[in-house]
Amino acid sequence: MGIKNGGEGRAEKAKGSIVSRPLVKLWIIRATSSLLLWTCLVQLTALGGTWGPRLLKGWPSCSSQDTARTAPARVFLPPKRVYANNGYLMVSCNGGLNQMRAAICDMVAIARYLNFTLIVPELDKTSFWADPSEFQDIFDIDHFITSLRDEIRILKELPPRLKRRVELGRIHTMAPISWSDISYYQNKILPLVKRYKVVHLNRTDARLANNGLPLEIQKLRCRVNFSSLRFTPQIEELGRRVLRLLRQNGPFLVLHLRYEMDMLAFSGCTQGCSNEEVDELTRMRYAYPWWKEKIINSDFKRKDGLCPLTPEETALTLKALDIDRNIQIYIAAGEIYGGQRRMASLAAAYPKLVRKETLLDPSDLGYFQNHSSQMAALDYLVSLESDIFVPTYDGNMAKVVEGHRRYLGFKKTILLDRKLLVDLIDQYNGESLSWDEFSSAVKEVHSDRMGTHTKRLVIPDRPKEEDYFYANPEECFQSSA
Repeated sequence: MGIKNGGEGRAEKAKGSIVSRPLVKLWIIRATSSLLLWTCLVQLTALGGTWGPRLLKGWPSCSSQDTARTAPARVFLPPKRVYANNGYLMVSCNGGLNQMRAAICDMVAIARYLNFTLIVPELDKTSFWADPSEFQDIFDIDHFITSLRDEIRILKELPPRLKRRVELGRIHTMAPISWSDISYYQNKILPLVKRYKVVHLNRTDARLANNGLPLEIQKLRCRVNFSSLRFTPQIEELGRRVLRLLRQNGPFLVLHLRYEMDMLAFSGCTQGCSNEEVDELTRMRYAYPWWKEKIINSDFKRKDGLCPLTPEETALTLKALDIDRNIQIYIAAGEIYGGQRRMASLAAAYPKLVRKETLLDPSDLGYFQNHSSQMAALDYLVSLESDIFVPTYDGNMAKVVEGHRRYLGFKKTILLDRKLLVDLIDQYNGESLSWDEFSSAVKEVHSDRMGTHTKRLVIPDRPKEEDYFYANPEECFQSSA
């Protein structure tokens, strides 16, 4: 029995061995085939522009037309810049859209010059406009990063280890000194970044000088502003739609009419306002503690040319400059303080007043409602392409659009001399000047203020009084001058 059982055991083992060998071979063949197929797939994918996309995305049809339509677009990226990273720079921009736009350009230039890795800037959400938009809600973030990869490394967020340190509050935060040249950042900020690995600049407006900077820095500021800071596809497409609607009715002028409630409250300019409106604007000025100037004499400020023109003053000015009554005027602004009452004289002089809200359906703007920076981006695009651009106050949008229009070929931009204008308007209203005398004087004052090529004003030791770099970035179009 023992012999029999042993024989049966060996027979069973032999049987199992006979059954298992083919299975093992089958699994080996399958594994080898899978490995070969995977290797082929990786190789095909690596070919990129030819067979890989076809294998992954589907074969094209037999017609050459279909092949042309489905062929993937080739994207040529600039080479990555190789450098020794000195640390990470985080920035929190402050102010409205164009104040932040200029600041982003400055921060890129600083990071490039000092070999910092820049984290995508954080936009202001606490200013008067309280816009919750993130960077990627306004600007094409991927284009921003890839278009500058030959200059600077930009990340959407910090690496995990450093991100955790920031979350625990272990980060050096500061506001740089305004109007500083690059030596300040080299001597003060660079050592801090090397020491802490990450430095957070919590205010970025006007932190880099207008003048006295290396040419490569000035040109990089322009490259960022005019090429890398592209708006999102949604904003760009809506801007093109507004432009088509305007163009189909002929030439148009963009009037940046800075007569919104916050502008008047901040500046203290109350020309033409009722007593109740003056009180309302004063209360608003005191409600914002970071608006430092509280007691303001509106008449004195106006005579010094420090107030935005009123709608009434604007109407007289445009008529004196012989702006065609039938031209379309696109109002690039928020809600005008005083509403239709204050706009009546301008509407009577120029009946073809339009706004984005009158050109588009409410559904078109629904996505942008309560996002003032996104609405401002739309106005920015229309302002760039207008036949004439007229700002009534020299705020950030007026300055940045002025500079961008210079860069695009010195497009006509009427830069109003408010101090002389209000004096001429008062003389005309007081009947000490006839209409012809008034109109002639207005034209003479503005004959050389049309956005043509001019040398940027430099005032050593008084950078705030200099011409603003972004209004006249002359280094960036010297060859076309």
